[in-house]
Amino acid sequence: MKIEEDNTNSQSIVRVFYALAVVLLGILVAFFVWQNVTDSSSKYPFKLGLDLSGGSHLIYEADVSEIAPAEVSELMGVLRDVIERRINIFGVSEPIVQVEQSSFASNEAAHRLVVELPGVTDVSEAVAEIGRTPLLEFKLVNEEAAAAASVMASIETNGSSSVSTSANTDVYEATGLTGRYLEQAQLEFVGQTGQGGLANEPIVSISFNSEGAQLFEDVTRENTGRILAIFLDGEMISSPRINEAISGGSAIISGSFSPDEARDLAENLNFGALPVPIELVSTQTVGASLGAEVLGKGMTAGLFGLALISLFMILWYRLAGAVAIVSLLIYVVIMLSLFQLIPVTLTAAGLAGFILSLGMAVDANVLVFERMKEEYRDGSDSTTAAQVGFKRAWSAIRDGNVTSILSAIILFWFGTSMVKGFALVFGIGVLVSMFSALTVTRTLLIALPTLKLREGKFGWLFNSGYRK
Repeated sequence: MKIEEDNTNSQSIVRVFYALAVVLLGILVAFFVWQNVTDSSSKYPFKLGLDLSGGSHLIYEADVSEIAPAEVSELMGVLRDVIERRINIFGVSEPIVQVEQSSFASNEAAHRLVVELPGVTDVSEAVAEIGRTPLLEFKLVNEEAAAAASVMASIETNGSSSVSTSANTDVYEATGLTGRYLEQAQLEFVGQTGQGGLANEPIVSISFNSEGAQLFEDVTRENTGRILAIFLDGEMISSPRINEAISGGSAIISGSFSPDEARDLAENLNFGALPVPIELVSTQTVGASLGAEVLGKGMTAGLFGLALISLFMILWYRLAGAVAIVSLLIYVVIMLSLFQLIPVTLTAAGLAGFILSLGMAVDANVLVFERMKEEYRDGSDSTTAAQVGFKRAWSAIRDGNVTSILSAIILFWFGTSMVKGFALVFGIGVLVSMFSALTVTRTLLIALPTLKLREGKFGWLFNSGYRK
């Protein structure tokens, strides 16, 4: 008997030690979160989305009608990188550029580029800066079709046409050579001695990468004698005639530029020539004060939700409910620390997902407590009831959380940027809630003094509802 009593006491001490370690770990994590919140120079601040911090939200739609379906994904990635480089040039803090697809069928999908610019509330300025990045295209002129369309004279005289390329697909033939192959653009001054020429005329010399150089050589070799029109953002700026095959991957863009215009063109091409045309389809601006208001209301909603959950759990499940609240607080600080460490960009939708995950975190505890209640009322002591309750509730907890995680994955995979914010936070919350319920709550419960319902005046603490 003495040996069994000593073993029981040793096990109790170990359980209390584990419980204290869990609580201490929760306190340390809470201190980490608080320190990062109060320290403005912290390496792990909360990253807030535009709807909470203020800024501009732009959506562009890419025209991929002339792109082979197999190349669309790669070109959209190039487009994202180009726009991202361009945005970084004009100093926006932590911009977000994402590619989205509006349907499952690649041949019917609308491919969009979502640009978020924190702190930029002047949409026109943001659009102008992004729009300065040019779309460079090389197209062959069908001279017979051009003559029939009465644009041949303008092409030969000044390298421009009043007829748009989109309306006259028979006039201009795509070569596949675009800004996606551009490697470098440079301002140069070339002296001209011909009649009507200008001394030291500014031009832009461009060089292609290896793939572009080969394509340029093939185009010029196969189309010697034809006119190769150079388009910038849909406007023809030059239309030289191909005299011979051009190897080496170099070309010249001339169009009666002023030195400043040629310099700006070279800079914009170096910043990134767009591989596909884009069109602005949606803009949204959130002021800093409105973002702060949304953040304040979201935090208030979270605190109210936590308070109501805590009140219900304590009133209904008594001591076990109080333990669940401690576990829930540890869950909250773990989630906040993950938001800082990953980092997760918190949006209003993400806050909604976080608040919803609070309920999911309590759901596992409720399932366990209901199983505990049955064991406890059947005569088991509180420690045994806790151990058996967790074991028997595990299958229901597992199935419920797996379905929630699958829902979060589907929303994140196919959703827009706003839906992805909700899905990411909700998915992380479900995973952490399983940890807090099955590890933290269990460790704290079995560390409590062992009680029975019908023995002692404190036995009712492990009962639930209105019964004593």
